[in-house]
Amino acid sequence: MSLAAAPFTLTPSSSGLALNGNIELLEDTRGEINAGNLDSAEIQARFQPANGRASVGQSLTPWWIKLTLQRDADAPEQWALEVGSVTQLDLQLYLPDGQGGWHVRQSGERVAFAESRDHPYRRMLFKLPTLDEQPLTLYLRVFDPAGNSFPMRIWQLDDLTQLATHENLGLGTIYGVILALLLYNLFILISLRDKAYFWYVLTTAFALVFIISMTGHGAQYLWPNGAVPPWLDRVTLPSLWGLFACRFTQTLLQTRVYVRWAHHLLSMACGIYIIAIVLNLFGERYLAAWAIALLSLTSIPAALGSALIRWRQGFFPAQLYLYGYGLVLGSVGILLLRTTGVLQPAEWNAYVFPLAVAAESILFSFALAYRIQILKQERAVALQQADREKTARLAQLQASADELQAAVTARTAELAATNDQLRERERELRHAAFHDLLTELPNRRYLVERCESALAHAQRHNESVALMLIDLDHFKPINDRFGHAAGDLMLQVIAKRLREHVRAGDAVARLGGDEFAALICGSDAESQAREIAARLLAELSEPVHYGAERLRVTISIGVALYPSHANNFTGLYKIADQALYRVKELGRSGARVHGDDGELSEQACLQLDVLKVPSGLV
Repeated sequence: MSLAAAPFTLTPSSSGLALNGNIELLEDTRGEINAGNLDSAEIQARFQPANGRASVGQSLTPWWIKLTLQRDADAPEQWALEVGSVTQLDLQLYLPDGQGGWHVRQSGERVAFAESRDHPYRRMLFKLPTLDEQPLTLYLRVFDPAGNSFPMRIWQLDDLTQLATHENLGLGTIYGVILALLLYNLFILISLRDKAYFWYVLTTAFALVFIISMTGHGAQYLWPNGAVPPWLDRVTLPSLWGLFACRFTQTLLQTRVYVRWAHHLLSMACGIYIIAIVLNLFGERYLAAWAIALLSLTSIPAALGSALIRWRQGFFPAQLYLYGYGLVLGSVGILLLRTTGVLQPAEWNAYVFPLAVAAESILFSFALAYRIQILKQERAVALQQADREKTARLAQLQASADELQAAVTARTAELAATNDQLRERERELRHAAFHDLLTELPNRRYLVERCESALAHAQRHNESVALMLIDLDHFKPINDRFGHAAGDLMLQVIAKRLREHVRAGDAVARLGGDEFAALICGSDAESQAREIAARLLAELSEPVHYGAERLRVTISIGVALYPSHANNFTGLYKIADQALYRVKELGRSGARVHGDDGELSEQACLQLDVLKVPSGLV
């Protein structure tokens, strides 16, 4: 029989140390172990040292973990236990209650974020009872058919808080890079309406949500008040990501035409991903997890194989695909090895997938830049070809000055036309990047940059800025009744009226759908915003003639002010949106400046939240 693991002795320098080398494991194959018989000699004899294991892979039965802690005389008395699995379905912590029984803590995806932690940290964290020099034995029960992992560390909360700050900074940078490139490619999709961009945007979006869920920030910030829903858990999110990644691969590499065997394998993978999602929604988590794991034997070779073949055929985007998705698919393989227990969780493999997705997003942004570079190279080749033709014609037409002059004039005109076309194309690209195609108004991207510039100017000159969000009331019935042509006409007329009734130095933008915005600057921004809002309420409600019909909408306006309400675009947008929402609650067709009814600004709310935090947690 194996010897029991030795107790872990806590010293003043133990904070942050891994505990898996000192734990014991027991698989409860018959589901017979509970708080009543946990201390029995027969059960205790079945525990075996884990020898550093932090994962047992997929299992239909629960596993028990035994850990004994003691401290030396110099060590602190208060410690916190971290269980590093952020996607564990069910975890229970058994602590002695001092009366011969057990105090049970429930954690995992089945309970809300706050209920499963004693401290707001992205991973599961439990405060341990005050330790004296006597050993403390505690137990953990883990159960997840999709994969059980339990990397454990011991912490002092001050040390963990410092670590969390660095982690959030690093992960936040990764999220920001992926989100920025996602929005950029979304704009390209809206402009080009290309299927490859459509599937790429969906793939990147669900990869981002998957990363946020996998790191624990999803439960902490996006769905903190309840259990993780089935459509956001560790089975559904990677399945959706895999499904869209396969469709993107098929579209980008044109596998239907050029690599038919890979196309069939990828189509089969899409079907199995859908089946896995359905199985998971019906509670068959174990089968769904194995379906995803086995897909790696078909979808990954099919994707990489088709990329290699297309690369050899001279299709350059296939090379970028290999670089970008090769990293991502390699990281997926590491995730699958972690899930099945073949590879133990560790610091080096915890961030492989987020970093790979960020690298993939950057590579595909380079691919877009490469397309522009191709246009420049084609222009250079065209000019070189023109020069060669010009030289040849000069040599042939030296005998006739008139013919030579005609040829030079003709060629010069061609070159001028080519240059004009290229300049016009470049101007169109610059214009499309910052303007809405339907209304010709600046878009959200332009508004964000203009707002940041205006805020910096206002801060230097002690001026104010007003952000107005303008939403059309009852716009959808126009589309439903008269068709999208009528809706497009309405949006174009509204955009024209907005430009006419906002000062020349201010900015107007269409944010999308039936939502517009105006940026008012100057020392009198608030009064100007109120005056403009009053004019817009009257002018924008005037009917629009569509054939024999008179189409009419009203508008709702929400206004946020700098520096009164927020100091950046995100804060101003949020405050203005709250004011807009309040107008709609009050019956629509109106304007409201945030704070008219005594609402607090964003900074005041933050200060109030800080005052509410107990001093021991600051």
